[in-house]
Formats: sequence, structure tokens, C-alpha cells
Amino acid sequence: MSNLKLCVEVISARLKPREERTHHGDGYGGVNASVEIRFDGQIVKTSTKIDDASPVWNEKFFFNISDTEDLSNLILEAYVYNKTSSITKSCLGKIRIFGTAFVPYSEAVGMHYPLEKEKRSVFFSAVRGELALKVYVTDSPSLKVPNINPTKKVTSHTRHKFHNIPTTEISKPSQQRDPEPPQPQPRPPQPRPPQPRPRSPQLEPLQTLLPQPPPVMGASRFPAARYDSPLPQAAMGFDPTPPDYSIKETNPILGGGRQARNTRAHDLVEPMEFLYVRVVKARNLPTMDPTGSLDPYVEVKLGNFTAKTKHFEKNKNPIWNEVFAFSKSDQQSNFLEVIVMDKDVIKDDFVGSIRFDLDEVPTRVAPDSPLAPEWYVVNVERGGEIMLAVWFGTQADEAFSDATYSDALTALNKSSVRSKIYHSPRLWYLRVNVIEAQDLVIVPDRTRAPNPYVKIKLGNQMVRTKSNQLLNPRWNEEFTLVAAEPFEDLEISIEDRVAVNREETLGSAKIPFDMIERRVNDNRIVPNRWFSLKFENQRRARVATTRILLNVCLEGGYHVLDESTYYSSDFRPSMKELWTRQQPSLGVLELGILGVEGLNVSHDGKKETVDAYCVAKYGTKWVRTRTVTNCFNPQFNEQYTWEVYEPATVITIGVFDNNQINGGNNRDGKIGKVRVRISTLESGRLYTNSYPLLVLRPSGVKNMGELHLAIRFTCTSMFQMLVQYWKPLLPKMHYVRPLKVVHQEILRQHAVSLVAARLSRTEPPLRKEVIEYITGSDSHFWSVRKSRANFFRLTSVLSGLLGTGESFQDICTWKKPVASAAVHVLYLAFVCLPEMILPITSLLLFMLGVWNYRLRPRQPPHMDTRLSFADNVHPEELNEEFDTFPYSSQDPGTVKMRYERLRGIASRAQTVVGDIAGQGERVQALLSWRDPRATSIFMVLCLVSSVVLYVVPFKVFVLLGGLYIMRHPRFRRKTPPGLVNFFKRLPAKTDSML
Repeated sequence: MSNLKLCVEVISARLKPREERTHHGDGYGGVNASVEIRFDGQIVKTSTKIDDASPVWNEKFFFNISDTEDLSNLILEAYVYNKTSSITKSCLGKIRIFGTAFVPYSEAVGMHYPLEKEKRSVFFSAVRGELALKVYVTDSPSLKVPNINPTKKVTSHTRHKFHNIPTTEISKPSQQRDPEPPQPQPRPPQPRPPQPRPRSPQLEPLQTLLPQPPPVMGASRFPAARYDSPLPQAAMGFDPTPPDYSIKETNPILGGGRQARNTRAHDLVEPMEFLYVRVVKARNLPTMDPTGSLDPYVEVKLGNFTAKTKHFEKNKNPIWNEVFAFSKSDQQSNFLEVIVMDKDVIKDDFVGSIRFDLDEVPTRVAPDSPLAPEWYVVNVERGGEIMLAVWFGTQADEAFSDATYSDALTALNKSSVRSKIYHSPRLWYLRVNVIEAQDLVIVPDRTRAPNPYVKIKLGNQMVRTKSNQLLNPRWNEEFTLVAAEPFEDLEISIEDRVAVNREETLGSAKIPFDMIERRVNDNRIVPNRWFSLKFENQRRARVATTRILLNVCLEGGYHVLDESTYYSSDFRPSMKELWTRQQPSLGVLELGILGVEGLNVSHDGKKETVDAYCVAKYGTKWVRTRTVTNCFNPQFNEQYTWEVYEPATVITIGVFDNNQINGGNNRDGKIGKVRVRISTLESGRLYTNSYPLLVLRPSGVKNMGELHLAIRFTCTSMFQMLVQYWKPLLPKMHYVRPLKVVHQEILRQHAVSLVAARLSRTEPPLRKEVIEYITGSDSHFWSVRKSRANFFRLTSVLSGLLGTGESFQDICTWKKPVASAAVHVLYLAFVCLPEMILPITSLLLFMLGVWNYRLRPRQPPHMDTRLSFADNVHPEELNEEFDTFPYSSQDPGTVKMRYERLRGIASRAQTVVGDIAGQGERVQALLSWRDPRATSIFMVLCLVSSVVLYVVPFKVFVLLGGLYIMRHPRFRRKTPPGLVNFFKRLPAKTDSML
């Protein structure tokens, strides 16, 4: 056992329990207080202070620490009891301190912790008071540990690494040799069962903690972090040399090497050989039961692997049309058996069989036509035939996506393991302008005025107007909803608020989308239309019908964002007629998903295996690989292609753990994801890299494995590619009638929900958690870690300006005489020849771009843990990020309202800081060669501008530039100029944020 001890010094308490029978009017007195402390399965008790509401103990206790590596995962609990009689007691309150807050003796101070109510206590409706404790960690060998009462220790599956504490800091209590206070007489100790201890020296891997007050599960679960000064990495309690999370270049043999047949469709992946067996149908099968009925099914056996088709009841001519695929590594026999069986209650009957020699099975190489199935005799004596096709093929075979693989033959839900391609539904913005209503049918009630409002419902989206107390109300309010094809009917109803929680419907109508006009741009005016409303509870006939005036249209000129604009995969408008006219295809993106290495087992105790599959999204096309079951190094080797319409887009690849194989409704596990920006890829170059799958958990960042990818982008028209950099990033309607940032984020959440709802109806379904993880629906959520990361991104961008100021100060102080003299000469030259300032500046920028060419990144960027502050974040900040609801003794509703309001304000500030940092990073990307085409364009501009500025007089340039900037609005376009569009396409580091 380690000599590391936890010391808890119980100092005093101030108690104010609310009792019906108090001896004093102020609530004090009548308290016989004692404290019970529990830690790591050990219990100690203080003495009891009779009739004292402010007891003072000054008693010190020491606890054994069974596992120092699990210390930060333990919790210290202190309960304050009131002894009401010789045998009964009541709990006045408790406090909880996390192990992440334990500090060495030199940093320990006495702290007052507010008491929270014990959930099992029913004696008091509220608890008021506080308990003063001093908690620290020590390794002094002279300290005596009191006898303690062992309890059952509940181990945690989550392992946290405790912060290191130096020996010199913790051993100070042994030098002071404080006298031990008298310990209470505990119960006799019980034998503790032996537990395996990991090897942990006295204080070997323990580091110094932050000098912060320990967090208490009371009024505030986590203390507010102080950011008045930057915290060094050593003070964060983490390893200053974290593991390498960078991408690594690999050299796999793709396409079977040079000797293999060139299959362009699958030349980015390693060929995998499969034995395919297609069971089509059977005819005239013989009956085996005396009753004459036949329930046939087929067994396909290859060595120890047996695949079964579904059975048909009382059918001699069944049609199965199922495909089975046995990988090369699973071929443990030289023969393949296809057996037809008759399903029975007790024992299945044998109908007939066919035997194939694998040496005689033909090989099919794509893109050859599929192998034609043949009829084979099942039973020579009784007859019966079955249609089969058996061949050797690769993953390029058309039957690959529909096959049941040999590693998933025992799966209950076989459809969930197959590879499929999905397409997101086409999304539109539906704009509804509620103008007015006429002839409302009000329930006869002369004592109150009507209070009608309009409710608009489209699927799960619902909005409402303000109330208007008129019989012919006028609202004139506009709303924007998200609609997906095929469209659902738009429901419009007028509600009358009779009471606080009572509403009556005055009329409703369903508007089919066939009646709604579609608008491409803002030049077309959509006329207003009257719609008649139906009143179901109308008792008498009326001459006039309730009508409502609406302006409804489908906006086809917008792009409905379902991803963040920083790493979106598509910017095309909703109407397809605008695609080919405004955004022609620029190239082809090819992705080869090779496999994953070193997958980690989930520690939740539910699964001990990994059933991995990959999902990739670009544009409206989603792809899903097959699920490789029970494998920590799955090999997919599947290749997919997309057309590219915009270089400033990002493809996202995610890896998931399939929890649907054995049925149930469990959520698929998130293993990690990778984002690759198209503009960072060189045209025609093949990128073969392994990407670490990084996931942020409450215990910190974790590498779940290595995803191996092969990526190639082929540009079909370099001229169109370069021209695209000068066009607006979003469609024109986003600039003519822009949407508010907050409203756009709300619409994005609705769009994600619509896509998830539609793709969950497919087979196999693409589940909601997969859609949300790939699209990054929670990227706008606030956290201390993201705020700090964006702040330091901003300071990193501004550090260049600060460095320039410091360099100029060095020149003024002549710290470098040669540089100072050269600057003075240049200054005199510029004063004498001011027309040379701009040409030389442009030429210097051109030379700087040439100099940085040798430092250009060789690989596309990936998740950066240092940039995201994921490798040195404090555990308390992670707890705050993953626990969005603070634990408090106050009213939970009030705490939630205040905390959610704080998170909303902080998320906006976080977004603003991130946007500013992104603009600065785009400026840096001009010459950093992150986007080689953009840097080439900028260098050419600098070179041309240096010549133009040299030829054109400076006064003429200033005159023309000023007139252009101050030009009349008649000569301005509604869309941004080309330079602004070029700048917005430059890559920022936002897509590298974790």
C-alpha cells in the first residue's frame, strides 16, 4: 500500500437548521452536532458537541489512499448530524469534495463550505449553515492513521490521472510535528478484503495542483476559474510532452499494385477478395414431411462458417435473392456446400445439397458484367432445383453492398452491417408573412375582448404571432421555416387565448405545397393570397367565412445550411435550375477508406468489442461503409467519389461503433471524426495518411485509433477553379436579404433535425446521433475550453502586430546597429521617392511568399489538440463542459435559468472571438501556402500590382482608388466585390478545431 494519506481537519461549523421546535427564536441552540467523514470506503466520526449551534472540533483524521492513480476519481463526503436522542439522529446537511481538488499541505487552507440538503433526509425542508474543513494530501511516515470502518468500495470505470505533487511540498507536516488531537473511539476494525493494487510509488507521478479552493457539491459544484494570468503548463497538472496527435503519411499498396488490372473505380484502396454466393430462388422442391408441407431455407457452409437465408412457410417455389460474402481469410475449406433444409419444430429436415470445388469457381473482375446464375439439381432422387451464382470478386463488385458478410452471420439485424449510399432531402426555406384576418368567429362572451393569434406548424416546427385584440386583427409578421422534399402540408390556425392555459381554435387550414409559389431571387414579387379557414365547432351557418391573408413562398435562391459555414460541404442554392448555370462542376473528389488501427474498447461495461463502420458526408451525399464486427483493426477498403462545385468546402469522415447489430435501440458510439478541406488539396496528388481519431471526454482528450484514408482531388478546369475564388461564397439571396445570425443558427438546428428524421427512415437507417455528430450540431455550445482556445487564437494572430512594434522599438533604441542603419536609409529613400513605397511593399510580399513556399504544409490540416486546448485543459473545466447543469442546493429552475442565460451570452462572445481569429488566420493564409491556388493568385497579384504601381503615378492611383471607394450606389452591386469573395475563401484554422 502507498504511504500517501489524505488528511481532513474538521475545524468548526455554523448551523441554522429550520425546525418546528427550536429552543430559541433565532433558530440557534438545541443542536447536538457531530461530523461523519467518508472517503474511499472508510468512515470516521468526530465527537458530539452538546447544545451548540457553532461547534468547534479542531479534530484531524487521516485516510489511506488505496490507489493514487484513481485519487482524482474519488469523492470526500462529510455529513453533519444532530443527535436527537440516545439512539436517533437526523442529518443537517452534507458537503462533497472531488479528488481533483486535493492539494498538498503547503497550499491547504481552511475553507467554509455551505451545506446542502441530504436527499434522504425528510426532517428539514431547508438547511442553512456551513462547515469549515482543511483538506490536504501528505506522505509523512510519522502520522498515525486511526482505525476506520471499512465499507463497500464502488470502483469507477472512468480512470482519471491524478495531478502530481512533489515530495518536498507534501512532506512538510512531518517537519512541524503537530501534536495529534484525541481521536474518537471507533468500532473494532473489520478485515478488509485484499484488492489488487497497481504499482504506484510513494509520490512518483504526482504533480502540483492549482492553488484553488476545492470544489464542493454545494452552492457551486465547480469553482470559478481565475484567468487573470496565464497558467503555465506544469501548473495544469499535465504532461508537458503530450502524445503526438499529428497525421502520418502511409504508403499502402493501392489498387493491387502495378501488376493488377487497372480498375479506375477502386484504385485508391487495397483489393480484398471475397467468395460471393447469390441464392436467387428454387422451384419444384420435394416435400419431406408426411403432411406434404415444405418450409424451405438454404444453408451456405464454408468451413466453420454457416450462412442461412430466411425461410418461407409452405412454399415449394421460394424466392430469396440473398447474397453472402466470405472473405479470403475466412476460407478454411476447399469446398463450398449449399444445403436446402426444411424448417421443422423439433428438427429441420434435409432436402438436398450442392457441393462446389473452390478451385473451379470463376473469378469476376469489375467492371465485367455480373455472373449469370444457374439452375442446379438439389435432390437427384426426388428432384427440385435451385438457382445459384458463385464467384470470386472484390469490394468493387456490385453485390458487395447487398451482401451479408462472413463476420456478421450471427447478427440479428443483418441490414445494419451493409454499406449504403444516402442522399439528404432537398431543403428549402419557407417564408410565411401573416398579414391580417377577417370575420373571426368568437365564442359568445360579452365580458371579454378577443385575444387571437396565428399558429403556424410545419412538421415539428411551430411558430406563433403576437396577440391582437380585434375582430379583424392585423399582425404583419414574417417567419422563416425549413421544409424538406417531399413536402408536408403547412398548417395554419387562429387561436383565441381564453385563459392562461386555455386556448380555443377559431379556424384552421392546411395549405398543400402545390399551391405555394417558388421564388429564385428577390426581383420577383409574390402576391398575397386569402385562405379560407374551417371552424370545426361551428354551430350555426354564417354568411361570411373566416379568412386570413398570407404571403407564402418557397425561397429557392438560398442555401439551407445544415452544417456550420466554417466546415460546410455545400453552398449550392435549393433550386436545381441554378446549379449548372451558376456553379459548374470544378472537379472530382475521390475518397478511399482503408481501415482503422488500434481501436479502443469502450469502458462503460456494456460492450467488450468494437463493431466499427465509417460514415462520410460531402454535399448531399452520405456514404456508409460495411460494419466489421468484433475487430479492433477493421479493414474497409471502400472507395467513393463526389463532384466538387466549391473549393472552400470540407468533407467529414466519422467512425462509429454499431450498437444495432443485436437489435435494441441503443445509440451508436462515437469513435472520432476527420475533416479535410478541399482547397488544401493539390490537384492530382494522392494523399495517403493515417489520422488520429480524437475524442474529448470528461477525463481529457483520448486517441481512439488511427483512421487510414486515401484522398485524391482531380481538377477538371483550372480556369473555372481560379474564377470561383472571386465569386460570392453563398448564393445571392444571402446578401440581398440576409438572415440574422441567431435566426440562421436556429434554422440550422431545424435542418439537421429534418435530415436526421428523413435518413432514419432508410434501411439501414442513418441514425440521429450520427447525423448530429457529422454535421457538428453542438459546435455553437459554450465551454470555458473553447473560449480560452479562441482567445489565444486571437492573441496569436495579433502577436504579429505586437512583434512589429517591438522590432520598431529595438530599431529606435539601436539594439541592432546594422538593422537600425538600414531602416534609416530606407526611410530616407522613401521620403525622397514616395512613389516607390507601394511597389516595393508588393515586391516584398511576393518575395515573402516565395520564401514561405519551402515551409508550406505537406499534408492537409487535422484536429489540433494544442490549438483546441484539449491537451492541457483543467479537469474542472472539462466537468463544466460536459455537465451543463450545475449542482446546487438552490432552486434547480432558477439555477438552470441563470446558467443557460450565461451560456447563451458566452456562446455569442465565443463565436465573435472565433470569427475575429478566423479573419486574421485568413490573412496569414495568403502567404502560408495552406491553399496553394489562393497563394499563387495572391503572389501574381502582388507581382502585377508592383509593376502597375510603378508605371501609374501615385497621385493617379490614390485618385482612382478614392473615387472607386466613394462611388455612387448606382454603380455598386448587391453582391460583395471579388476581393472580398477571394478573402472569404481563404482557409482558416476553424476546421482544425476539435
